[in-house]
Amino acid sequence: MNISKNEQRVLHALAQGGRIQYERAPNGRVTRVFCFTRDGMVLSNCTLEVFSKLRRKRLIESHCSSPYRISDKGRRSVRAQLDNR
Repeated sequence: MNISKNEQRVLHALAQGGRIQYERAPNGRVTRVFCFTRDGMVLSNCTLEVFSKLRRKRLIESHCSSPYRISDKGRRSVRAQLDNR
């Protein structure tokens, strides 16, 4: 699967225990996204475009309106990093 560098960074943060929180407009569309690492820091690489690409590729998922987390397919797709746990 072809995954860009920014998508890899976001997936890596999610694989370590991060989450993506979102805000919705009154019509139900996602308008803003915030990617939090497990330490509570905000990842600036996570834009609405990157979020929609990850969702379209089914690399992230949300259950019962909870924050988005990495899916099983996303775990298999992310490249290994030195600081992965």
